[in-house]
Amino acid sequence: MTARDAQLNRTFVEMADTLVNHFDVAELLHTLATRCVELFEVDAAGLMLADEHGTLRVVGSSNEQTRMLELFEIQSQEGPCCDCYRGGRAVIEDDLELVDRWPRFREEALGAGFRAAMAVPMSLRADVIGAVNLFRVEPGRLNEVDLGACRALADVATIALIQERALREARLLAEQLQRALNTRVLIEQAKGVLAGLANVDMDTAFKILRN
Repeated sequence: MTARDAQLNRTFVEMADTLVNHFDVAELLHTLATRCVELFEVDAAGLMLADEHGTLRVVGSSNEQTRMLELFEIQSQEGPCCDCYRGGRAVIEDDLELVDRWPRFREEALGAGFRAAMAVPMSLRADVIGAVNLFRVEPGRLNEVDLGACRALADVATIALIQERALREARLLAEQLQRALNTRVLIEQAKGVLAGLANVDMDTAFKILRN
């Protein structure tokens, strides 16, 4: 096993640990962005996630320059991450200087010193929740092995985020159920009081209470 393979394995373990130990969304996304730069032949990385309305938001980046570029990508509604999120597939552009794709984003990216841009979806089956952006100063793309490893890291993060969302929704449902049960207890108590005071049966007491 090479040193790089060992580092990649450690990264998988590090990210998997977040599923069971003090899960922190911000820390997970920061780890994913920084490890992509450390592990693969890219110079910058960033992450976008969709909010509850399906609007992409910048949630992590390896440096401030990348964060600003990603914000511009969202504002202009063009670029690899936007296309990746919409289509649910990896988007790769080897050399931005040689294509007319995404004219506004292309100009901004070249101005920031990046020649190549790639995006990998964060998805679980048909559920696409965002994308990982990868940028290179030199033209070129990741080889298939590295691209597959990047996808695997994105998958781990996606599973963690979807699980966290499911747990949050389950807690909300449990809280709503508990409030409903508490309300029902109060209603039953009130019915009993009314039935005793008015000397009526429980059904009649409930009608009085509703009125």
